[in-house]
Amino acid sequence: MIAIIDYEVGNLGSVEKALHFIGCDAEVSSDRDFILSADAVVLPGVGAFADAMENLKRHDMINVIHTVIERGKPFLGICLGMQLLFEYSEEGGENVQGLNILKGAIRQLPRNMDLKVPHMGWNLLKTKGNPALFSNLSKAPYVYFVHSYYLDTPDKDIVIGDSSYGITFSVAVQKENVFATQFHPEKSGEVGLEILRNFVRIAKLDKQVLA
Repeated sequence: MIAIIDYEVGNLGSVEKALHFIGCDAEVSSDRDFILSADAVVLPGVGAFADAMENLKRHDMINVIHTVIERGKPFLGICLGMQLLFEYSEEGGENVQGLNILKGAIRQLPRNMDLKVPHMGWNLLKTKGNPALFSNLSKAPYVYFVHSYYLDTPDKDIVIGDSSYGITFSVAVQKENVFATQFHPEKSGEVGLEILRNFVRIAKLDKQVLA
């Protein structure tokens, strides 16, 4: 079973549907005991960073997330869920504290690039190394983005994927049992479904997954 953390943000249902589509047992929940007992946990989300952190606090999810990760369970952050894993975000003109699980800051995409912000649509994912999350993919697949902020991390060892939109920035990371993507696997067609299958295989739930 995969638990999808419910903290009153958008896009949770899309991730749940995608996991169901590949044959995986998944459920959106804010129940502490259910999340802690799950085989793997997903933190998706779209919305404002500060509001999301307040929602996590209100639902008592911050300690739950830290406990899940400390126990070594496979954990996947998606879009806002990836950004929340880092130290802070500049969104709103202030440095809003994040979960501080990974090192780095979330910064606004430059507004002087003659490009539309938010960055919305398909873009090239340049993978690094041979991460298990990107097994069975080409080295440069296209994935779907919706974001106005990007990750700036000093810890380049955790970066498993980059993309470019006026500037080059990190869009996928892995550290031990923690995986995260700025793009939306659940909206990235067959490439995204394969990424979700890979996460399920990492969680050793692959007997649930359809070919």
